[in-house]
Amino acid sequence: MPNWGGGAKCAACEKTVYHAEEIQCNARSFHKTCFICMSCRKGLDSTTVAAHESEIYCKSCYGKKYGPKGYGYGQGAGALSSDPPGQDAGPQPHDSKPRPASSKSTANKLSQKFGGSDRCPRCSKAVYAAEKVMGAGKPWHKTCFRCVLCGKSLESTTVTDKDGELYCKVCYAKNFGPKGFGLGNAAMLEERQ
Repeated sequence: MPNWGGGAKCAACEKTVYHAEEIQCNARSFHKTCFICMSCRKGLDSTTVAAHESEIYCKSCYGKKYGPKGYGYGQGAGALSSDPPGQDAGPQPHDSKPRPASSKSTANKLSQKFGGSDRCPRCSKAVYAAEKVMGAGKPWHKTCFRCVLCGKSLESTTVTDKDGELYCKVCYAKNFGPKGFGLGNAAMLEERQ
């Protein structure tokens, strides 16, 4: 039967695919609604599709069906060995007495690996680039970048520092500013009355 100007046939449902709804994969046409994984039926796009001959899968199902098989696969990266073939990758003998895990060395290794070596002076936790605010020459979390006395959130225009601590301008003036009559010092006002 002749194809009277309709379009290509869908590789999944074999009905006509018109240009506006056509998705192409491996020189075959699909409807947008037919462009789904053959195993889990999830919708696919150009970034999630994996084709095997005439079948299309999501990357996860493709890996399960056609990926590497055998001991160590499918258990996560922790079970895989990167030792060259021929070396024993089995369990290693260890001392009979347990060693305490050093949290400081573990934290140091993680900070080197993930770039979080800066520590917030307020909470002592790692400060990463996405949450870093500089004040008093030190890195702070956005949530820790507050006045130590009143807890007010600070910005670069409202922050003052003394001895490594952050203060809003009002608290700084009250505690470290000039004292005397006319400067807002309550103690001086009480003495005068």
